[in-house]
Amino acid sequence: MVGVSPEPVTALLKRWRQGDSAALEKLVPLVYSELRRIAARQLRRERPNHTLQPTALVHEAYLRLVDVDRLNVRDRTHLLSLAARLMRQVLVDNARRRRALKRGGDPTLVSLSEVSIPTDTAAVDVLALDEALNELSSDDPRLSRLVELKFFAGLTIAEAAHALGVSTATVERDWTIARAWLYERLSRV
Repeated sequence: MVGVSPEPVTALLKRWRQGDSAALEKLVPLVYSELRRIAARQLRRERPNHTLQPTALVHEAYLRLVDVDRLNVRDRTHLLSLAARLMRQVLVDNARRRRALKRGGDPTLVSLSEVSIPTDTAAVDVLALDEALNELSSDDPRLSRLVELKFFAGLTIAEAAHALGVSTATVERDWTIARAWLYERLSRV
């Protein structure tokens, strides 16, 4: 994965948790940079006239991540996992606000092309995706979490395996199942 290597962020997180305030000063720009990269990647999937900019998405997610000191963030992968969930929440909240303003109008679309779901359309309604992930979560929380990690944070198979605490072979099998499930579920929308 392009971006910050895991060791510096993980080491800085550990030093910060141990009370080293200088580590936090070094950590914040790294985390911000990583969130910015994820946000830009995520928003490239959105419909062309989407109003949310990467900086705004980062700031929204970052504000929600500010309470990280109350969380036990173990390492870079765990941090990106949290960021993925937060960015999903920001995008869904934004889509809901937009839909409410339009009274059911133009849905917010995100591209599933990088998820490799065989579909005739390159984009899906982010609210439909959120609803599908919530439904999947009630059936299989790990599959839902995996989609979130891969789609919203762009984690690799190995990073997702680490975040989920399972083997890469399990993640590869789960990813195949999750993509097929999403294809079936989202093709009904």
